[in-house]
Amino acid sequence: MTDIIVPSEQTEGTRFKFKGWLKAAGTQVKVDEAVAELETDKVTMEIVAPAAGALEHLPIEVGADVAPGALIGRISSGAPQVAPGPAAAAVAATSGAKAPPAPRAARDRAQAGDTGPALGLSPTVRRLIAEHNVDPKNIEGTGRGGRVTHTDVLAYVQSGGAKAAPARAASPAAAKPQGTPTAGGRLIPHTNIRRAIAEHMASSVATAPHVTAVFEVDFSAIIADRKKKKAKGGADYANLTYTAYVVAACVEALQTVPVINSRWHADAVEVFDDLNIGVGTALGDDGLVVPVIHKAQTLSLNGISRQLADLTNRARAGKLQRADVSGGTFTISNHGVSGSLLAAPIIINQPQSAILGIGKLEKRVVVREVDGQDTIQIRPMAYVSLTIDHRVIDGHQTNTFLKKWVDVIEGWNSAD
Repeated sequence: MTDIIVPSEQTEGTRFKFKGWLKAAGTQVKVDEAVAELETDKVTMEIVAPAAGALEHLPIEVGADVAPGALIGRISSGAPQVAPGPAAAAVAATSGAKAPPAPRAARDRAQAGDTGPALGLSPTVRRLIAEHNVDPKNIEGTGRGGRVTHTDVLAYVQSGGAKAAPARAASPAAAKPQGTPTAGGRLIPHTNIRRAIAEHMASSVATAPHVTAVFEVDFSAIIADRKKKKAKGGADYANLTYTAYVVAACVEALQTVPVINSRWHADAVEVFDDLNIGVGTALGDDGLVVPVIHKAQTLSLNGISRQLADLTNRARAGKLQRADVSGGTFTISNHGVSGSLLAAPIIINQPQSAILGIGKLEKRVVVREVDGQDTIQIRPMAYVSLTIDHRVIDGHQTNTFLKKWVDVIEGWNSAD
């Protein structure tokens, strides 16, 4: 008998919802055959069979929250049965089902107030408990001997603890919004992605003190370079956009001020070596997703351009994989493409520490000094902002980053 488990490598800030079974209970399935679907605020993902045999379902309602590491079914060579296992506690925390009790020894130690190594809490788990200010006695452990694991803590926090909302039923009536429209109004039910975005944005504002700095940037050098590359023809720069230059400039600015590429912890700031840069991609009325260019510091402008084109196309076709939206350390919001001159503050994509905003590119009259004389010129200008988590980053670091970023854009000197 083999358990079917929700992947434990959950993206920070992402919630899984059970979308439904793709195979009926009792169906004979093959290894790696898709058997169920989960939905997040970013992608829909398939759960595949870890072994061959008869599929057994656990009683999870469509639309219910499921935590990473949760047991949702089994593969058995015998007759199908429905019986919760140790990992069902992770489902119970979010779906409203009753979870099995923790083993007596661990439960007794917790009730006695033992929250340290004697209870089997690792340093990582103790840090998470302190960071989220939760009581480990309220968390059902799924580790060996009933120990609380870091996945248990994250699942408990994600579910809202003991106040988790009951699962939404699959019936049409359950999908109706519960509010009462005013005269002449109508209610549009929230989609999972809209609800998740709302929760993530509200959580970010409540968690981090947001501060925004704004600079102005001249795109003349970028426009000239892109025009030159496009004139060469061929496939190398067929998809070259201004956003590729924006990402390339972020690489240099992040290397100049590494703390921008970081995350706040209760006892330390974690600065990342890899520059995993996410680019917000609008999906019309369906919200947005943030596909990530991983290890951008290793890519040329051409490489960045190719990855951007691929990620953007797959995002709008609904074909992104979880890996495409995971692991981001810094985010760019190119809100100017829809006409916005300035948006502030742009909400930080937690648990990151900063987000760059690019306003609309437009021709403006500016004053430039030429041979010691002030001249009035027309230049392609845009406002660029950096919104920071002020717990991590100060004004000096913010302005140093923006100055470097602007210098790179305005002084772009292509190698080819």
